[in-house]
Amino acid sequence: MSLSSEFARARAIAWKDLTAERRTKANFNAVLFFTALILLLFGFALGPDQQALREAAAGVLWLTVLFGGVLSFNRSYEMELEGGALEALLLYPGDRRALFVGKLIANLAFLVLIEVILVPVAAILYDLPLLSGGGFFGVLLLGTIGFVTLGTFYAAMASRVRAREVLLPLLLFPMLVPLLLSAVEATKSLLVGNLMGDASSWVRLLVVFDVIFLVATFFAFEYVIEE
Repeated sequence: MSLSSEFARARAIAWKDLTAERRTKANFNAVLFFTALILLLFGFALGPDQQALREAAAGVLWLTVLFGGVLSFNRSYEMELEGGALEALLLYPGDRRALFVGKLIANLAFLVLIEVILVPVAAILYDLPLLSGGGFFGVLLLGTIGFVTLGTFYAAMASRVRAREVLLPLLLFPMLVPLLLSAVEATKSLLVGNLMGDASSWVRLLVVFDVIFLVATFFAFEYVIEE
């Protein structure tokens, strides 16, 4: 099949997932409430010291995105599994990796929308200077792409397991350590105004991780999704 038809299939899968979520909003509301609660609880734990809040803000924000993302990834293949549609999608003529691309696009759009609401909340709670430049949002997007890529891939690996809610974080979190470290350090450097120093090297690492994760998971997906 042609590349355009495969992309059309991936786009249809992404649109199907996003449309289903838009109609129910159950997963979106649950993830949004959970992530906002994490931000609030971390704020209480760190206390009223504004300096301590700013220093911890980068790590808290990325941990919040991490936990919220895992909740959404657990539901990535749930509709297909419950309705018995996953096997039909796999038997459909064409490249199975279109399923991965479609799921990745849907998960990325979902998590970016969560972040659009979450980041202003974090800025208020932790007194963050987010409007000083676009570097912060670029780092956020780069980290999110790598996170969603691995999350979508490992969600497929754990989708047929009964205890997938437990297995997914066990598989995903160790692989995210270098990405999370780079994202946290780059975000911290940008928030303290170190635009040309440490931030640039961490951003380059983020780009490298994104490329490696995208290529590796794309080619490995068709083997992972098998029974």
